[in-house]
Amino acid sequence: MQSRLKKTLYLSLAAISLGAASLSATSASAKSYATAGAYQALKTDATTRNVESTGTNALYTKPGTVKGAKVVASKATMAKLASSQKPSDYFRAYGVKTTNRGSVYYRVVTMDGKYRGYVYGGTVATAFEGGIKSVNTLIDAPMPLNKIVYLADTNKDALWTSPKYTQYKATKINLQNTTSVDAWTILAAKTGTRGGALYYYVQNAKTPTIKGWVLASGTSTNSTAATAHNSVTIKYQAADGSTVSTVSWVNPHAKAAANGAAVAVKATDENSSKVGLKDFVAKSVPTGYVASATNNGSDPASTTINYGTTIVININKQATSKLSFYDTTNANGITGGAAMTAANFAGGVYPAIATSKQEAALQGDATAVFNIDNLTAMFKDVTIASTDKVATSDIANAVDATGKMVTVKKGETYHVVYSIAKDSTKAANANAKYGDSIKVGLTQEKLVAGSAAKTNVSDPTNGNYAK
Repeated sequence: MQSRLKKTLYLSLAAISLGAASLSATSASAKSYATAGAYQALKTDATTRNVESTGTNALYTKPGTVKGAKVVASKATMAKLASSQKPSDYFRAYGVKTTNRGSVYYRVVTMDGKYRGYVYGGTVATAFEGGIKSVNTLIDAPMPLNKIVYLADTNKDALWTSPKYTQYKATKINLQNTTSVDAWTILAAKTGTRGGALYYYVQNAKTPTIKGWVLASGTSTNSTAATAHNSVTIKYQAADGSTVSTVSWVNPHAKAAANGAAVAVKATDENSSKVGLKDFVAKSVPTGYVASATNNGSDPASTTINYGTTIVININKQATSKLSFYDTTNANGITGGAAMTAANFAGGVYPAIATSKQEAALQGDATAVFNIDNLTAMFKDVTIASTDKVATSDIANAVDATGKMVTVKKGETYHVVYSIAKDSTKAANANAKYGDSIKVGLTQEKLVAGSAAKTNVSDPTNGNYAK
């Protein structure tokens, strides 16, 4: 009896020991993950959230200790970014998550947008520690003695809201209506802490609202000054007689004897950017305006202009017309019928307006009559196809994809291909000006067997279409 009791006791203890060992092994094999709290966007001044990698921590798709976190940039890559001399390898911190273990992870992105993810940032959500640290991307530099400079090339949008990559999403500044002979005043000087590039913050002397940062190497203290023998002044005048802007075209190669002489159409009669007077006048029209058709003797495209003179280019507000389409085979036609909707066309979208040239056909002088010829030309190579239809009876005058005459049987699919009805479109818009809504008449050109190909189409939300 005692022997059986001892055996039973030993077996029970052994079973308990085995169970405990099994439980211990299971616990040891299960990896423990942290959980992350809610994402919070950082709201302090963005310029105070420029950081750089310390090289001690990798970058992850989510906080690194959370289940499912994947490596975006390894620790080795982050070390390279830490020692980089490229300002594009700085980071901007813009969000934060804190795990249940008290670890802070910042959401960061490199200045060029190449790397984006979460990096360990210490245990306090008010400081950048661990894998990143705060950085000044620019430091003050001595101001030059000569504070008046000229931009080497105004055709390349050399000015920035901040030196490129020293702030996240720094953008270019439009230099339209500035020229290579414009003087710029240096207001500040900074040096990049990576790369050591020198930058100037400059302001256009003629138009003080135009200012920004430029590489010092893109400026010079010398310029060909506009004189009576080498320049033509262009004044852009609005319909009310006010001057919108004034610019100078300067030919640095002109000789003193050219005073009063005609500007020639030849390679040497170009400005420092190799732009002739005619093209310069066309390119320098202020944004939002177009040259008027009533420029007569002031237009270098149609007359001779002399050095040392001022020409006045009449300009008007640019307007953009919107289109609506009408099937001219309907009872009321283009004048009284209902406009077609996007659903009437293949793919449920309007005919394509996909190029800048096509866009330009809709834009012009708000006082000028809309040019219907330009409109018909813009749709010349565009297939305007209706949505699929089902034949309710046999259609004998259809064609297939190769152009061969076929019969579409009752119940089979077909579609209509339209072309612009030039004469009726002209008649319906006889007095329309740029900015007016233009009614486009469509003629059924052919019936095509099968479904309409969803090509040559444009976004139905395109602003060029009247709703």
